[in-house]
Amino acid sequence: MDNNQASSNSNTGSSIWQIVGRLVVAAIVLGITAFFTPGFSINNIWSLGIAAIVLTIMDYLIVKFTGLHASPFGKGFVGFVLAVITLYVTQYFVAGYSISWMAAIIGALIYGVIDYFIPGEQEM
Repeated sequence: MDNNQASSNSNTGSSIWQIVGRLVVAAIVLGITAFFTPGFSINNIWSLGIAAIVLTIMDYLIVKFTGLHASPFGKGFVGFVLAVITLYVTQYFVAGYSISWMAAIIGALIYGVIDYFIPGEQEM
């Protein structure tokens, strides 16, 4: 019984670090995407961090309720459309984050390319 509790505690600790790691990677990818996408701006580091959290939560909820990943290469065209929508909708939850529809389309492409080249498991 003690081994199971220790195993459970170590899994919880590692899953927390996995989530933190995913958030850091998401913030880096989002920052790079905003830098290279015209019409997409993030004003400061706090807006970037909050946007990464909001995008991660929206992606988690989409996966939980639909089974589809909101990543441009996650589920083909549907994943791309979900990525565009999540990038665009995030501006309504985060101050200092603004994006146009065209920038969301270009941003989803750039986000997908960058996300594709970053190693590691991206699923939650």
